[in-house]
Amino acid sequence: MQQMTLQHTGYRKIAPILLSYIVMGFVDIVGVSTGFAQKDFNLTPTLAQLIPSMVFVWFFILSIPVSLLQNKIGKKNVLLIGIAATALGMFTPFISYSYPIFLFSFVLLGIGNTFIQVSSNPLLREVVSEGEYPSLLSISQFVKAISSLLGPLIVAFMVTYTGDWKNVFLAYGLISILTAVWLSKTVVHEKFTADATSFRKCFALLGDPMIAFMVFSIFLIVGIDVGMNTNIQALLVSNYGLSLEGSSLGISLYFFSLMASRFVGAVVLNKVSHLKFLKWSSFLTVLFFLGLIFSSDLTSTLISIALVGLASANLFPLIFALTINKRPTRSNEISGLMTMAIIGGAIIPLVMGLVQKNFTVNQGFIVLLASSVIIAFAYRVLGRSDSGF
Repeated sequence: MQQMTLQHTGYRKIAPILLSYIVMGFVDIVGVSTGFAQKDFNLTPTLAQLIPSMVFVWFFILSIPVSLLQNKIGKKNVLLIGIAATALGMFTPFISYSYPIFLFSFVLLGIGNTFIQVSSNPLLREVVSEGEYPSLLSISQFVKAISSLLGPLIVAFMVTYTGDWKNVFLAYGLISILTAVWLSKTVVHEKFTADATSFRKCFALLGDPMIAFMVFSIFLIVGIDVGMNTNIQALLVSNYGLSLEGSSLGISLYFFSLMASRFVGAVVLNKVSHLKFLKWSSFLTVLFFLGLIFSSDLTSTLISIALVGLASANLFPLIFALTINKRPTRSNEISGLMTMAIIGGAIIPLVMGLVQKNFTVNQGFIVLLASSVIIAFAYRVLGRSDSGF
């Protein structure tokens, strides 16, 4: 079924765009890189945390300007700029391996990833039909999940066979260059164009209650994803006394469940109502978070981690795609607003940390539970919205 869909929409146009999601997933190497950099440069925890901050801050600063630029030069050109910036960031640590230079490489990675996030999702909409879009967007997130999952494994491979973990950046840089070359040779006729607009007009879209709620939902969804990724280790160490190495398997389990769910979602979304899929995904996310918070043994905790991943994996592509489908002529601005909302990945874990500091690790996950409850109303908001702005 999915193969027929790809043939129908044009494999040659879809493939290089999907490959850009591999490049998008390179940003998740920041988790592994932070630990190695802290050891290599003997950093304090505060200085080490500047590395992921250098990535997330650009989503907030640049998303809207990039979306406006996209109106002028097109989605494909913006995507190419993002991939080029990512490649440059990957090669930078080999110029001089010092903390400031390493920090600058992640500045470039954050800037590049912002360009990629803003442009790739609406560009994919240009080469598929409205009905195919949610399914293909789930496939794109599945591809990104593969990239995220493989990152730590590639680092382990580089350490074992080359003796230098930084060589993962060389591999990432080369893949980025190959992706840019392929995409540059791909002809995409952008149908959903928009007139040049302004910051005021872009933010005016938030006057539409549906768009405002969906942007806030993306803020919470990314917060949940990063909150899970950065707190699973602490949960398993604190509650069950596992080592850091052993508890990292919980993170791998979470990423694997995301990947599996997005693959299944890409197939299922061709056959079921997208709104109903969103309804049950969000409801089950709430239910499984309750299970995670009240788990009393290691087995049930690991099962709950996997179930949260399975339930929540398709929330981002569903909400993004359904919102774009409601307002396709405003896709550039909506993409910019939603990419800006990725700052939730920095704020929600911070709130979790504050709760954990004053209470327990388990109670910190209540922040993610509350976020999932709010997201559960998204299907009702989308269902009630009209077709125009």
